[in-house]
Amino acid sequence: MYESSRKGLAMHGTRHAVVVTHTRLRESGTVVEEAVEQLRRADFEVTIIDNIEAPDFGSKTPVVPKNTEIVVVLGGDGTILRAAELVHCTEVPILGVNLGHVGFLAEFESFQMSEAIRPIAGHDYSIDERMIAHVDVWLPGATEPIEDWALNDITLERADRGKMVELSIRVDDVEMSSFGCDGVIVSTPTGSTAYAFSAGGPIMWPNVKALQLVPLAAHALFARPLIIGSGSTFAIDILEDSTSDGWICCDGRRQRALPKGTRVEVRESKCTLRLARLSGVPFTNRLVTKFDLPVVGWREQARKTGGIHHGQSFPRTGKPESGK
Repeated sequence: MYESSRKGLAMHGTRHAVVVTHTRLRESGTVVEEAVEQLRRADFEVTIIDNIEAPDFGSKTPVVPKNTEIVVVLGGDGTILRAAELVHCTEVPILGVNLGHVGFLAEFESFQMSEAIRPIAGHDYSIDERMIAHVDVWLPGATEPIEDWALNDITLERADRGKMVELSIRVDDVEMSSFGCDGVIVSTPTGSTAYAFSAGGPIMWPNVKALQLVPLAAHALFARPLIIGSGSTFAIDILEDSTSDGWICCDGRRQRALPKGTRVEVRESKCTLRLARLSGVPFTNRLVTKFDLPVVGWREQARKTGGIHHGQSFPRTGKPESGK
């Protein structure tokens, strides 16, 4: 098991943890100091990384040392995306402590710091493996692709803000549609609650092995989100007669310009991201809590408070009147 291999590392040398956060958080409060102190009391050697510059698209990102047992992220989902670059294609798990806004990927809130560190010290956690998307960019005339990846999403947008980019969409080399648009988002299940959700895409549970494509302001009759299985591939071509070049961005970090005639292929990566889970709280609970979903509808709530009675209707004046 994965947990056992991490225990083996700890038994044969100093336990090493990496704390990823913001310079702003280190300078403005005591949360980072508290986390580092608790890790050191648990016999961890701690390295702090508080400023991760976005690497170039297609470049190899630096990874944490091989003896790293865990990466503790203090921040929001954006900080976790930065930390994901440090553990890409490794077996090192990430534990997120939310100091941001929504914090979908985080396991704990800042006030639960001691609850987060204690199980880590005792290896009392499970691993939630998250699907990663692999992207190949074929520039015009290229014999090899430029490769990159994304935990959340890959966006292909217009380079010229005043024009549309003309795209052709294929699934498993079968043409599905073509249209002018502001761009498209290809999202993993993890990213389905992020940019893709804001653009009207559905939420996918993390254990679903699939990719979704969501068009952005497409000038077309058929421009609905598409969901494909993990064995399939999206291919997106920037048409030669497009009025704008393209621009690609992975996880809001690694980006570059794309000329007309470029093909972008997205499929499931062989690598996964490992999130340390301590609470065992189902994703559905997390979804309801983070989005503050109205579990009780307004009609039910009104009936409970006596605001609406059966047989009562509301005319255009807004005043209730008895139904027949």
